[in-house]
This record gives sequence, C-alpha cells and structure tokens, in this order.
Amino acid sequence: MQSAKDNKTSQSALQYDENIAKTIPRYQFFHDEIIDLVKFSAPKPKSWLDTGCGTGTLILQAIQEFGKLKFVAADPSEAMLQIAREKLSGLSGIEIRYVMSGTEQLCCQERFDVVTAILAHHYLDIEDRIKATRNCFQMLNEGCMYITLETIRPNTEQGREIGLKRWRSAQLANGKTPASVDHHLQRYGTELLPITIEAHLDLLRNIGFRTVEVLLASGMQAAFYSIK
Repeated sequence: MQSAKDNKTSQSALQYDENIAKTIPRYQFFHDEIIDLVKFSAPKPKSWLDTGCGTGTLILQAIQEFGKLKFVAADPSEAMLQIAREKLSGLSGIEIRYVMSGTEQLCCQERFDVVTAILAHHYLDIEDRIKATRNCFQMLNEGCMYITLETIRPNTEQGREIGLKRWRSAQLANGKTPASVDHHLQRYGTELLPITIEAHLDLLRNIGFRTVEVLLASGMQAAFYSIK
C-alpha cells in the first residue's frame, strides 16, 4: 500500500478519491456549490488556478460545466499531480499546466479569472497561510473571485469538542473504520491547523479583497469567497 506520506492528507494519493467523501461530510455538495457560485459570478471564465488541486476532481467538474478553459493545477504532492494528469488526460481543447508547489510558495506570471484553494490551507501555520492567501490575491484578475474551503476551528472549547464528536460520527456512518477516523482526528490541531470563521474573514479583508463573504458552513468545514 502506498504511504500516506506522499501528500499532506491522512490517506495516500491512491486512496484519496475513495476516502475523501467519507472523511469530509457533504464533500460533493461543497464542490457543487463552488461551481454554482462561479456560474453566477464569472459565467464565462477564461482562466482558472486550482491550488491544492489534489487529484483534479474540481478541475474535471469545472471543465464539464464551463468547457474549454486554461487551467493551472498546483499541488505540493507529486503523487497527487500524477493522478490528476491521468484523470484529466485525453480532454480535447483543454490547456492544463501542472505545477508542483504549495500555495505559499506558488508564483505564476499569469492572472486568473478564478482561483480556488480547496482543503489546501488548513495545513499551514498563520505566517504561511498569509503568504498563501496573498499569492492567491496577487494571481487574480481585478474584479475576479477567490474561493477557499477549509476545516475550521470553533470559537470555544466546547464547540470544538462537539464538532469533533459530530465529525467522528459522520465518518463512521460513511464507512470509515474507527482506527482510520481516530488517526484522522488526531491530526486536528497538530497537522491540521484550522482558524475560526472570523479569523478567515479578517485575513481576507486584510489581504485587500473588497468583497468577503461566507459561502456556506457545515460541521467543521466552511467555504468563503472574495472578490478582488
């Protein structure tokens, strides 16, 4: 079995697609809402950066919805990018450039109509999170949208305890073993470094986005969108 150390998640890249929906409740719903948001904010985007692209699932859904676009798929994991290449190969008329980099180190000369960072920045400490968010801002065209989805930290210790209990129950109900659930949740606060919803909003405003909104929040995850 391939080691989970080939990426930052709690499962190997080869196991990621099989397990992510079991790990993140309403995972596909989040993706559907992100695509729907782009339809109303940028109905004909020409360029899209997906940083922390993982196995390329969101890019595939974006292609199915919006057709021919220029994509940059960035991820710090070579194993994830290889799966993304295989998943997205054979799509005619689609330009995809693959970059092995975390967002905090990413530097593209291009500017994009859409920038997404899905479950990518909750591995970063606050200094690198600021760098990553600033890079997303700088790589975005004026008037265009940045969307991020992250695991969050509740405001209180009691809220944290309740949230983690509910998250554990949801993962078990989705078919994960108790051992795999415990392994994942033990990373919360150590390898996963979530911040509160309020801290997310403050960060986005401080970076310089003129519109900052919560797209949705469910359990221990929340999605945000910002317009430059």
